Amino acid sequence: MTVVGDQEVERFADQGFLVLRGFFDVKTEIEPVRRGIHEIIGLVAESHGVPLERQPFDPEHFDDGYSTLRNAGTEHAGAVYDAVKQLAPFVRLVASQRHEDLFRQLRATDLVGIAGGGSGIRIDNPADERFSTWWHQEYPAQLRSLDGLVLWSPLRRITPELGPLEVSIGSHRDGLIPVLEDPADGRSGAYALRLRDEDAVAARHPTIAPLVEPGDLIVLDFLTVHRSGRNVASVPRWTLQFRYFNFRDRVGRSIDWAGAYAAGRSIQQILTDLEVD
Repeated sequence: MTVVGDQEVERFADQGFLVLRGFFDVKTEIEPVRRGIHEIIGLVAESHGVPLERQPFDPEHFDDGYSTLRNAGTEHAGAVYDAVKQLAPFVRLVASQRHEDLFRQLRATDLVGIAGGGSGIRIDNPADERFSTWWHQEYPAQLRSLDGLVLWSPLRRITPELGPLEVSIGSHRDGLIPVLEDPADGRSGAYALRLRDEDAVAARHPTIAPLVEPGDLIVLDFLTVHRSGRNVASVPRWTLQFRYFNFRDRVGRSIDWAGAYAAGRSIQQILTDLEVD
């Protein structure tokens, strides 16, 4: 199936990212996920005796009660985070035929993989940067294959205050960049990875921070440098994250498509061609 036109394919090859407006049907694909999140928040609150005063489901306020629940205990917020990625409407999107067709078009391959542990629903809370990301490339944290794509889509409208995703245009053409592990603020795993000389790396290319809405999709090459925006709003930023890889990629085949942190391994255990401090 043709998902994007030749111009989009060429633009992606040149810039390393795409913004596809209205890619998802909000009513049939996004709203079921938001409705499920609303229900899970209520169930977790009920299970742990946290009283919530909230209205019936409203697509614009699907996470009503989440902040109250999180304030009552971060473990409750963690229960929500772990549960929502198991929602059937979300899992259907992970295995979407349109995602596979999009990958086939953009990467000219016939054998597409879903990165194990690479799909989820991120929750970036206001003023909490422990789980935000520095400038980074996706491959060192995910592995699987050097030829891969990240699909990123918001569950609420992204405003400048909510913290748009920041993308370094054309940075994928620089190839794989050495990384270091920085345990600042108690970070570990993929959250501790940062690019060596990241300020100089980020200055090589112009950046963009697209303001997108539910239903829109941002597509990134695994080597495109990007980072989380800073959330200074009063509500969490919820985003859908999907990661796919090319089974036919030479580098992926050389490591038997191994995963990294999500698979319980460090990159030093697998990679020999990436410098890590």
